[in-house]
Amino acid sequence: MKEIFDILKRELRNVSKDSSLFLILLLAPILYAFMYGSIYLNKGEEKVKLALIDNDGTAISRTLTEQFDSTPMIEIIPSSDINDAQEKMYQGDVQGYFYIESGFEKAILSQKQTNVNLVLNASRFLPSSDLLSTVTKVCLTVGAGVRKTYFNKQGMGEDESMKMTNPINMDYRPLYNSGMTYGSFLLPGLLAIILQQTLLIGVAAAFTSEREENKLLNLYQISRQSISKMIFGKSLLYFFAFMIFGLFFSIVNFSVFGVEIRGNYFDLAVISALFIATIIVFGMLIGSFFKTKLFAFQVLVFSSYPIFLITGYSMPYQALPKFVQMLSDTLPTSPFLKTYISIVQSGGSLSDNLSSVIHLVILWIIFEFLLILRIKYLIKNNVISS
Repeated sequence: MKEIFDILKRELRNVSKDSSLFLILLLAPILYAFMYGSIYLNKGEEKVKLALIDNDGTAISRTLTEQFDSTPMIEIIPSSDINDAQEKMYQGDVQGYFYIESGFEKAILSQKQTNVNLVLNASRFLPSSDLLSTVTKVCLTVGAGVRKTYFNKQGMGEDESMKMTNPINMDYRPLYNSGMTYGSFLLPGLLAIILQQTLLIGVAAAFTSEREENKLLNLYQISRQSISKMIFGKSLLYFFAFMIFGLFFSIVNFSVFGVEIRGNYFDLAVISALFIATIIVFGMLIGSFFKTKLFAFQVLVFSSYPIFLITGYSMPYQALPKFVQMLSDTLPTSPFLKTYISIVQSGGSLSDNLSSVIHLVILWIIFEFLLILRIKYLIKNNVISS
């Protein structure tokens, strides 16, 4: 036990003396969490500009325009004609245009079908998707109102005309992300990736530093030739520090950014502890293959975005190519995010995600075994060379 505490104190001294390690391990998690998280503070967008050409100029077309403009999602920009609207869209002043043709009201009142045209700039996925959803809802609502008025004029009562207007009443209830906003979807995963990457880069660089400064044999001697004590002693500082960061994210950051934890805090703590322990071992294993700390930083700093993309968070896991799925399964991030998001957003539990938990445990065991073999190899080479 004394050897473990000696290694812990040694690791604490090394991190405190090394400004780059201190920054990435103890300051970067908080700074990055607030900096990147603040980008999605508003969760979703509002008042997306939509050009509107009303060639009908009647009461119903004006009602439709007013309904668009009254929604929090759309800001109507009047346009004189289609060419004017297209030019505004090409210049980026609006994200699309809505065209109401002449004879719109006359066709409706004659019980004939009429067309409206919605053209969107789909090169920007989020605004075009939000506009399409909102415009569709407004058109259906206005259309239903016109049909109800017609049925009322035919002598039908309110209840009967409502049933005729809307024979299929859909009870739509979006769960877990009731606002259907991109920020609410992205923030929990983003904070988890920040926690992972700062820990992975820091631990890998710290282990590389042992090789670069030829201190690995000294560390082995302090542990009294016990590789398991070496790993455990070096891991303690990072484990406790990042468990505190995880708690800070769950309480402070989630509160600031309006993210609700629907699951059990104990389950969240258990899966976070298992994930952090796995990332620490994984980081040491990766760091053992670098000879200089600078090179470790240079390589690993570019790993954040690729890891995020292949975990199945930004793109459904089933839609990923098979070889990418296989690569994703070798990373601790994938099973962790499945369980983490289930607990945070859906109110799930560890038992609901047992396969992902087992997957993470297996990865931890494999990385631990490989790390022990790798350290044995490095120490043997150090002894031979010395």
